[in-house]
Amino acid sequence: MQKEYDVVIAGGGLAGLTLSIQLKQANPNISILILESRDKAAAIAAHKVGESTVELATHYFREVLGLKNYLEEFELPKHGLRFFFTDEKKTELSNRVELGPRLKLPVPSHQLDRGTFENYLEKYTKELGTDFLLAARAKDVVFGENGDMHEVIYAHEREDKKIKTKWLVDATSRISLLKKKLGFQKEAPHNVNAAWFRVKGVVDIDEWSDNKEWRTFLAPKLRYLSTVHLIDKGYWLWIIPLGSKNTSIGIVADEDIHPFETINTYEKAVAWIHKHEPQAAKFVCPNKEDILDFRILKHFAHDSKRVYSSDRWAVTGEAGLFLDPFYSPGSDFISLNNTWLSDLILRDYKGEDITVRAQIYEQTHLSWFKDWLPIYQDKYKLMGNTQIMVFKIFWDWAIYWSVPCLLFTNHGFTDLKVLKELFVSEKSLGRKFGKLNKAVQDLFIDWLPHEKAIFENRYIDPLDLNYLKSFQRGIDEMHGDTIVSKVAENMVVLEKVAAELFRLISHQVNNTPLDIIVDPYLITLKTPYNASEHVNGLFVDEAIKTDVAKMWFYPNSVLA
Repeated sequence: MQKEYDVVIAGGGLAGLTLSIQLKQANPNISILILESRDKAAAIAAHKVGESTVELATHYFREVLGLKNYLEEFELPKHGLRFFFTDEKKTELSNRVELGPRLKLPVPSHQLDRGTFENYLEKYTKELGTDFLLAARAKDVVFGENGDMHEVIYAHEREDKKIKTKWLVDATSRISLLKKKLGFQKEAPHNVNAAWFRVKGVVDIDEWSDNKEWRTFLAPKLRYLSTVHLIDKGYWLWIIPLGSKNTSIGIVADEDIHPFETINTYEKAVAWIHKHEPQAAKFVCPNKEDILDFRILKHFAHDSKRVYSSDRWAVTGEAGLFLDPFYSPGSDFISLNNTWLSDLILRDYKGEDITVRAQIYEQTHLSWFKDWLPIYQDKYKLMGNTQIMVFKIFWDWAIYWSVPCLLFTNHGFTDLKVLKELFVSEKSLGRKFGKLNKAVQDLFIDWLPHEKAIFENRYIDPLDLNYLKSFQRGIDEMHGDTIVSKVAENMVVLEKVAAELFRLISHQVNNTPLDIIVDPYLITLKTPYNASEHVNGLFVDEAIKTDVAKMWFYPNSVLA
């Protein structure tokens, strides 16, 4: 070990490891030390939650970090997110409304066995020249003044030791070393809990039903390779296959509907699954001695007042912010976090003044968290309603694929010109994006008292909707200097979709005509529709109308 480093990363999990690789690949001369508290290799089967990746993080792992070959050889491919909504009994999976892709998606993703993956990342970052110290727990830091180096105090071999560094990065997950030291903790208003465990062997949901038509509707193993969500009011149960041939099972539940004390032991979690998902219980609840681990997390969402500092400290991963696992965004936030952070460190290493850039990146990061919060906050109460959730999931995918994924693959999040155009003014596209999403998410909540139908025996594929297919296929398209124009083009589509969703919902609830003019930023059921308020709104777009109609489960006569 050296006496001084350019970067010390406290925490050798996914966030810290990927950051070290990103930095070393960009500049092999940067000296890095990772302090990791575990004293041996990560356990293969019984490790951290967070196995499912989606498009943004997949691009980061495959293309930015160059891990494509490893992922394709050693980790499972993923066949998208798959949702099964409630029916009356939940005893026959083929009866439930199913939402998910039938065919392989144009943009790939993966199911990660976190133990296997993190052990590989540790090996790889060492090969790149990173020093990695096990059984080393970061305890404190004395910050340098006027650009001097920081002094990190860590426990190792039963004594406290010190190391000097230009940059300290907190990747200690929920230990949150810097948050606690500097007092920038911030509560997130999203009170949801989780309990999860791994079971030995494969759990293949295709085997849950004898319905031959249902079993052959998808190619063999495509359902198995999906991140499966079984959903009802206030909760979802996940089933995720792992490359180790074991299976991850998890309960995520709203505290107000399913209190934490009903799932916080394995015995209670099993009883809960038997009560709420009786068919699943037959396949995912072995005897306690046959499970590989059991973990719980109460009120897992948390915010942060700070993320990056030009004084050469930062947080990444769950040491900073975390929202909700429903759409598997944990690795997305790591990807964004590390992209901003590595850019700051690399620029600082070359002698550039990063003061303004650090402020802009921090503001953008915290703004994204704020704009993404309405997707989850108070939305677990919608999960027992199939029609609302289908609209919501397709809306959430549309906004995800069309803006943040596109910006990330096109390097927009580290382009100050792009960030300025998107976020600085009150009328900028980024600000409008947040307002539009908030309006639609609030509309779903307003709709709940009016929409109670239970549907069965339906399948809906996101790629049957042309605008969703276009957004998904467009994630990896490079736009160069025209990226802001492409975001603006996508925003026009999103506005039309929001308007069409409102037409259907308002027609059902208030019997308004299906061809009303709609300003998508003014949509609400709290007050009657007033045409004079929507005078600058949108007319019906026939192509969008056709797509949205595919998600509407009521008789077609309603759309006449």
